[in-house]
Amino acid sequence: MNPNLSDWDDDLPPEPEEVYQDLLRALKRKSAFGLFFVQCTPGEADKFIVKLPQEIPQKKIAVLRFVEAIDNLYQPVAEFVKDKQIDILLIKGLEYSLYKYEKRSFGEITEGQFSNLTSVPHILNHLNQQRERFRDDFPISFVFLLRSFSINYFIHRAPDFFDWRSGVFELPTTPELVEEESNRLLLEGDYQEYLKLSAEQKIEKVIEIQDLLTEKHQPDNQKPRLLFELGNLLYAASEYEEAIASYDQALKFKPDYHEAWNNRGNALGNLERFEEAIASYDQALKFKPDYHEAWNNRGIALRKLGRFEEAIASYDQALEIKPDYPSAFYNKACYYALQGNIEKALENLQQAINLNLNKSREMAKTDLDFDGIRENKRFQALIQ
Repeated sequence: MNPNLSDWDDDLPPEPEEVYQDLLRALKRKSAFGLFFVQCTPGEADKFIVKLPQEIPQKKIAVLRFVEAIDNLYQPVAEFVKDKQIDILLIKGLEYSLYKYEKRSFGEITEGQFSNLTSVPHILNHLNQQRERFRDDFPISFVFLLRSFSINYFIHRAPDFFDWRSGVFELPTTPELVEEESNRLLLEGDYQEYLKLSAEQKIEKVIEIQDLLTEKHQPDNQKPRLLFELGNLLYAASEYEEAIASYDQALKFKPDYHEAWNNRGNALGNLERFEEAIASYDQALKFKPDYHEAWNNRGIALRKLGRFEEAIASYDQALEIKPDYPSAFYNKACYYALQGNIEKALENLQQAINLNLNKSREMAKTDLDFDGIRENKRFQALIQ
């Protein structure tokens, strides 16, 4: 037998199932205060919460869930365990107390890339200061179900509390679970909904997608859609450079991804890089010539460059494909208003309002493009 092969085998990291069994054994043995950190996705955490009481029926297990940020963990724990017999307390949702402290651009959170190393989230400062009280008052095993992002926070910003850990464990995952969580995120994907999210909620979703992208069971054919959604989230957060980088990654996997080319153009347009934006829209139209949104967006970029006749041609192309497209009518109205062609401006604005009453009216009330015809009585009547 080759001894080198045996030595090499000994250096291999343990399989996830071995790690899971190690966690079970440690929880079975522990009979007093203990801190266990378990790295997992929210879906894995939910399955673990259901499975653990079946694995260790001799232990009294309870779950404390948080759905928003907290600054104090001791008090909720004290109230939760009062008059209860609990051996193991699973804690889920502590991430909500960390997201708002990640102020840098939404890149991958890795060691040495924290936004402000001098700032400690209130919850972690609280845990550092109160660790003796947790040990003295709660003779139970605490199991924190966390993402790798959150565990990094504990390592770097709650070292006193983290040093008392009984272990760090990574739950095993499966291709089915990775697919399930990916599909959930993709089904939830909606740009208008992203705009309504708080900064913390956007960061939460960004980190969720990043985690799924790095999963070993994530198939390559799913990555373009996840990267596209990541780009849309970053776009909704006005992180345009990062959004472009994400769309570029999606396009490496799927060069004919016309929606990614279009949204990449929109991000470039917001950075006033209009020539590059037009090139992106042209790529979108190369793969999908009847993509009316790309024709319309191309027209907007052309108008910004003063290429008015080409812009009108793009808007008309969008309307040839989709005759009831209010945005193209609205953009044509803006163009004609700037040119002083009041009749055509009002004609196109009327069409936009007929198709999308509230949005077109509200936009026209403040749009600087209409300043030249704002005193016109027909215009005033249209926007009332």
